[in-house]
Amino acid sequence: MYGNYFYNTPTPMERQRITKQQAREIALRRVPGKVMHVDMDLENGVLVYEVFIMTAQGKIFEVEILAKNGKILKIEQENDDDDHNPYYHYDNNNNYNNYNND
Repeated sequence: MYGNYFYNTPTPMERQRITKQQAREIALRRVPGKVMHVDMDLENGVLVYEVFIMTAQGKIFEVEILAKNGKILKIEQENDDDDHNPYYHYDNNNNYNNYNND
């Protein structure tokens, strides 16, 4: 009896988060295009949404969003050489930084 109660009770982490649709909308405001798919992942104990978007130019971007409040953690352009992707980050003031210097 008690086991079922605990298995069905959402944890605080599960209760306090944005929806998948909200993550899509947040990502599209930063990277216009077509959403290819949205994943939820646990990174270092933190729930994040990974939104993959294809732009009109055919470039694919991954937008990583903090699930608890919708803050964008990073925007990364995907390419064939995944070890050398350009990274785009937002600082604490939500300012855009291109660390690839392109």
